[in-house]
Amino acid sequence: MKEARHGERRTRRCPEILVVIVGPTAVGKTDVSIEAAARLGGEIVSCDSMQVYRYMDIGTAKPGPSERARVPHHLIDVVDPDEAFNVARFQELAQAAIDDIAARGKIPFLVGGTGLYVRAVVDGFLFPWEGASPELRRKLEDEAAAQGVPALHARLAEVDPAAARRIHPNDARRIIRALEVYATTGRPISEMWRRAGEGKMRVDRLVMLGLVREREVLYERIERRCDAMVRQGLVEETRCLLERGYECALTARQALGYKEIVEHLRGRCSLEEAVEAIKRNTRRYAKRQLTWFRADPRIEWIDMGCPPSVSEAATCVLALVKGKLAAM
Repeated sequence: MKEARHGERRTRRCPEILVVIVGPTAVGKTDVSIEAAARLGGEIVSCDSMQVYRYMDIGTAKPGPSERARVPHHLIDVVDPDEAFNVARFQELAQAAIDDIAARGKIPFLVGGTGLYVRAVVDGFLFPWEGASPELRRKLEDEAAAQGVPALHARLAEVDPAAARRIHPNDARRIIRALEVYATTGRPISEMWRRAGEGKMRVDRLVMLGLVREREVLYERIERRCDAMVRQGLVEETRCLLERGYECALTARQALGYKEIVEHLRGRCSLEEAVEAIKRNTRRYAKRQLTWFRADPRIEWIDMGCPPSVSEAATCVLALVKGKLAAM
């Protein structure tokens, strides 16, 4: 897939439909999304803030080679663990991947548990730090104090008439922000406002599904997954990351699973204590994920304990997608 260069203007092609599957960690998103995408001939865009990092496979529960062979996956293994990566960069890459999938006549599936990343793609919001320059901002603030805010508004009208029409001549904060964006990105902020509006998915093009299980069942699955990760080599994977010089990246990002194993490898706790800490922290993370997703009224929930099986849940996804397509 050819990626748009950072900051490059790119005309988006709205996908016919976007399927979003969310839920807490260990609920079963990977299995259900792969089954549904395989049946629909779709492709999956991973929406996990940790799966973008290379060499972090076991601890992030990345889909394995056989799963990725069955359904193409995007935004896995994008950057090294010590490379800068944020939600704005994810939004850019995810939208490019979705556009590419749609352009090839496939159905894009956005799948994951990182709520902010989901919102960034689905709602296409503009990030306040895009085009930020604290030094330039202070300089503009000084100019506003010396020359008056209307003088800066007149300057804005020259470079971004559309923004000047929307911003009051005495609104110093917004005028300075608009000039800051233009000076640092070379693009008018009005264009960025327009892009943000275009990035928002139309409601009739969205199928948003959430997977849920009874709390005790989910917690049992979390514990089993943590134990399985240790058996599969989480300790050795973490040791290899440390040998590559990624300790600061692992601890700074508070990467679940890795930061606890780092404590063990540094002799600050036993393996048993580290594993218990992973389980405890993962349960807390799952609770926060559910709180985030339950606040979104667009999500239709599938109870994975009634039962249904992975196949039955995938059938529910297919029915909702086909119903949405038929209604368009």
